[in-house]
Amino acid sequence: MSAESGSLAAAYIDYLTYERRLSPHTGKNYARDITVLLKHLNSNNLAQVHPQHIRHIIAQLHGKGLSGKSLSRMLSAWRSFYHYLIRKHRFQQNPCIGIRLPKSPQKLPNALSPDEAAQLLQFPADHLLTARDSAIFELFYSSGLRLTELTQLKPGDIDFAGETVKVLGKGNKARIVPVGKLAIQALQAWLKQRPLIANTGETALFVSQRGCAISPRTIGYRLKQRAKQQGIQQNVHPHILRHSFASHLLQSSGDLRAVQEMLGHAHITSTQVYTHLDFQHLTKVYDAAHPRAKKRS
Repeated sequence: MSAESGSLAAAYIDYLTYERRLSPHTGKNYARDITVLLKHLNSNNLAQVHPQHIRHIIAQLHGKGLSGKSLSRMLSAWRSFYHYLIRKHRFQQNPCIGIRLPKSPQKLPNALSPDEAAQLLQFPADHLLTARDSAIFELFYSSGLRLTELTQLKPGDIDFAGETVKVLGKGNKARIVPVGKLAIQALQAWLKQRPLIANTGETALFVSQRGCAISPRTIGYRLKQRAKQQGIQQNVHPHILRHSFASHLLQSSGDLRAVQEMLGHAHITSTQVYTHLDFQHLTKVYDAAHPRAKKRS
């Protein structure tokens, strides 16, 4: 790393800290990523760097095990650094423009098995808070809502006669999603209890012990605790119920478009990940049941 390159990097971090007013944590992240770039440039001057240099560095880092996500973040920091050098130090080009990154293998979402989902939801709703929790968990699994969508619900969003819920999703796009009978029953039981703790004027469907809208963090904590009590071994979080809803519905119906609409995905590619989960389920059934199956280790 040349002295000139080091001083330019230090000036950029000062710019981020004092002019852009970015947090110290963000500044450290930028400094770390730019240090990686400078180390791989060896004695080359920043102004002499061409796209092929950047591609070579990316290939080296990928070969050392860095994921596509980490490389994307790093390249973004380098690109921003060069934008700064062009504006403030009269550099002529940004060698990070147009660089394609290696793709990381897609990580499949975890999902409960149907038996695990049933096990999780089979607990007595014999107390005000357990009635609330039962309604929350049943609605999650019944309708595949996002955590933020569920916390924003109001009592009037539930259509008990039509057995549906009106959801405001990403981009403020509303959708109507079916609600199963067990979830309807749990919601009706909760709404009888809700007035006992809800603050006057509180509009949220689900409220905390303090009477205000329940927080996403509280829901996550209650679900994790309930999973342990029900003997579920894997890490259970709110999104796993959404994944389980999608996977189990797709296994039963095979209707990818319908699952897409119920999940509120803008693009079918977001929903197609569940076809991989479905295939995994089918291969497990095949391996366990077919007499000529090759047992996978």
